[in-house]
Amino acid sequence: LTSAGKILYNRLETLCNDEKMLKQEIQTSSSDISSLSIGVTMTVGEYALIVPLAEFLKNHPNINVHIHFGNTQDLLKMMEYGEINLALVEGYYPKEEYEHVNYSIEQYVAICAIHHEFKHGTPKKLRDLLGERLLIREKGSGTRNILERNLEAKGISLSEFVHFTEVENMHTIIGLLEKDCGISFLYRIAAEKQIQNQRLKEIKLSDFQMEHEFDFIWEKKSAYSDKFYEICKELISYK
Repeated sequence: LTSAGKILYNRLETLCNDEKMLKQEIQTSSSDISSLSIGVTMTVGEYALIVPLAEFLKNHPNINVHIHFGNTQDLLKMMEYGEINLALVEGYYPKEEYEHVNYSIEQYVAICAIHHEFKHGTPKKLRDLLGERLLIREKGSGTRNILERNLEAKGISLSEFVHFTEVENMHTIIGLLEKDCGISFLYRIAAEKQIQNQRLKEIKLSDFQMEHEFDFIWEKKSAYSDKFYEICKELISYK
């Protein structure tokens, strides 16, 4: 598509999805019950959104909320097809194509078991970890995409880790880390409890310190933008 064609496609897509939401409103208008579909990535849904979501549900008993899990790329597709109204994502996305509100800024760190023995002594830099087994999320995951981009910036590729295990679930990665099955790179919020209980620890590296945003996103120029913005700000206020 040309740039003009892409703009037209995105606008028509948004109009189509707004129409779906309008039909839902009409169907439920007599019962005073509305619905809201939110997509969340694994890390966000399991570790960052539970408390705000609980408060939102208590304060809005007439809203039926549907929570959908997926990696960042999955959620962008679901939004494109009108399957979700909002998404809370952790990975990279084309910001110019979406309305967005920052939810939080989270530390992204290297993690291992508290008594992990490194193959080549105490690591100082990223390259010192290449001999370790890397526990990594699947392709399309925001957590993985962030790691790939940061490694690339330092001239390192994932293929340089000789041993790796690909896992599609953050809970499983945390469990494998606790069993000392390797190292991983993830948001500290996902492992905070285990770090506090001294089952896991952060691997301090001189060339790897980073933070990344968790953002609410929705379709640009949606007729429901004001409504989605207010919902997002309310959820943020409950953190």
